[in-house]
Amino acid sequence: MSEYWSQRFRQEGMIWGSEPSPTALLARDTFRQYQLKSVLVPGAGYGRNTKVFSEEFQTYGIELSQIALEMAVEWDPMSYYIAGSALYCKLDRQVDAIYCYDVLHLFLEEDRRRLVANCLEQLRPGGLLFFTSFSDEDLNYGCGRMIEPDTYEYKEGKYAHFFSEIGLREHFAETEVLETGTQLETLRSPQGVTHTYILRYILARKSTL
Repeated sequence: MSEYWSQRFRQEGMIWGSEPSPTALLARDTFRQYQLKSVLVPGAGYGRNTKVFSEEFQTYGIELSQIALEMAVEWDPMSYYIAGSALYCKLDRQVDAIYCYDVLHLFLEEDRRRLVANCLEQLRPGGLLFFTSFSDEDLNYGCGRMIEPDTYEYKEGKYAHFFSEIGLREHFAETEVLETGTQLETLRSPQGVTHTYILRYILARKSTL
């Protein structure tokens, strides 16, 4: 996976443009409301979304691609970046909040569980999680070869899991779910090409026990 993303970032640069996801703005406002101080962004890419948080929170980004990390340091030098996999990477301290944009659906079930579990380890008791992922309401759901239930190779060599409301909540069964919803997301490349899809988001709180 590291080579795939490095090749894409090397060839396409800021693949999804420079504007943050609307969900990053929603998460920022929520974290602000709860007066949180620190945020972790697993799968930080080139810093498109970390920049939203680093302006007012202590922000950490985890990223597998070295090419993306080099871009991120230039785009958002206020965040602290860590090279590694979001499945295994550990911080030396727990954070108040985690914002994870469109990473969870990239994995098969075992690794999806591992990602959520690892994120919970990095989060202090009572901290907040805000995750986004592909929705089963998106037009690509059911397209291509099924690899696992609700997981499809919707493009050659590229698969994703498409979450139902129940399926997304089930992945966060060990947390207190505060809110779920759907969002129409539009990505714009530097070349002006747009792609619109439907994602789901979930806001949850880690148990204090």
